[in-house]
Amino acid sequence: QVQVTESGGGLVQAGGSLRLSCAPSDFTNYAMGWFRQAPGKEREFVAAISWGGGSTWYTESVKGRFTISRDNDKKMVYLQMDSLKPEDTAVYYCAIPLGTYYRGSSSPTDFGSWGQGTQVTVSS
Repeated sequence: QVQVTESGGGLVQAGGSLRLSCAPSDFTNYAMGWFRQAPGKEREFVAAISWGGGSTWYTESVKGRFTISRDNDKKMVYLQMDSLKPEDTAVYYCAIPLGTYYRGSSSPTDFGSWGQGTQVTVSS
């Protein structure tokens, strides 16, 4: 099973920026997604990117603030988070879509190979 490792979380003031990184143990032809889970809330979709990087998907609340990207040569996926808000505070997870073709599903049940997550805390 593919394992993923997230990094880059931390404490930042509102309006600040962070860049999260995700390193899958196997990078072959996978679309990748980012989710987040705040205390007491369900895990929610944040963004996803196709294998080639030509297609991206975002949840409405982060559009224009977050950017997902990937460097297939370095086998890394990134989530650049700008204009952070306190409501962005959560544990952020990287995951790989199940199945052969990813078509933009935002359901956590359509993803597997979850990492341990990285904490992002935005202070007001």
